[in-house]
Amino acid sequence: MKRRNIPGFKTTMGATLAWLGVIVLIPLSSVVWTSWSLSGAEFWRIVWSPRAVAAYKLTFGAAAAAAAINAAIGLLIAWVLARYEFAGKNFMNALIDIPFALPTAVAGLTYSSLYATNGWFGRFLEPLGIHAVHSRLAVCIVLTFISLPFVVRTLQPVFEDLGTEAEEAAHSLGASRWQTFRLVIFPSILPALLTGVALAFARAVGEYGSVVFVSGNLPMKTEIAPLLIMGQLENYNFAGASAIAFVLLVASFAINGGINLLSKWSRRYE
Repeated sequence: MKRRNIPGFKTTMGATLAWLGVIVLIPLSSVVWTSWSLSGAEFWRIVWSPRAVAAYKLTFGAAAAAAAINAAIGLLIAWVLARYEFAGKNFMNALIDIPFALPTAVAGLTYSSLYATNGWFGRFLEPLGIHAVHSRLAVCIVLTFISLPFVVRTLQPVFEDLGTEAEEAAHSLGASRWQTFRLVIFPSILPALLTGVALAFARAVGEYGSVVFVSGNLPMKTEIAPLLIMGQLENYNFAGASAIAFVLLVASFAINGGINLLSKWSRRYE
């Protein structure tokens, strides 16, 4: 009989499942268990209250806006890093990874000082009526910052593997640069681009530390869903906090499922 797996499968799989159960499954199950103590009417009242709905709209809306911005900016940056050699390229590469290593609270504090009324950028924006702190714009700005690397790092290796042969062939046949990008390059990078955007969106949905410093945390206006959970915990309403966390948990599963489908789709085009 032909063996279906290399030796050690049962041991390694058992260790993997045990570790994931302790680190991931049990903590997530506690969220479901705590919210289970609520009746259906109480659960619905908490997760669908006007304040909660406003927080969901800002959380997912700002995350979608940040992901869309990074789709364009990240594509451009990945193109430059993959296709050109220039002085300071290694430094630029390192800058892209800063949001991975930088504590998000530090990012929020930095952006709040920059865009404050007397900040370096804020002093020029305030006279124009642009409020980049304690506003929804502020939330979009910091979410764009913390999610940028996901798009760049997803696209960069794709550009590097793509090469220039197809572009050169298109140019030799008389295609313009825009036609070459639209008909040759973009279809090849689209699966990776969508995957990077989905990862950026998922990262932005779960952000908390940086947003607290710049949003102003105004209920019904600039309050995000993770902050609403913290407010419930500070009031010792653990069931209410778990109910809102359960909504975000379901959304996270849906987002990650979409990312997995996009990854499978992208592998079909490799």
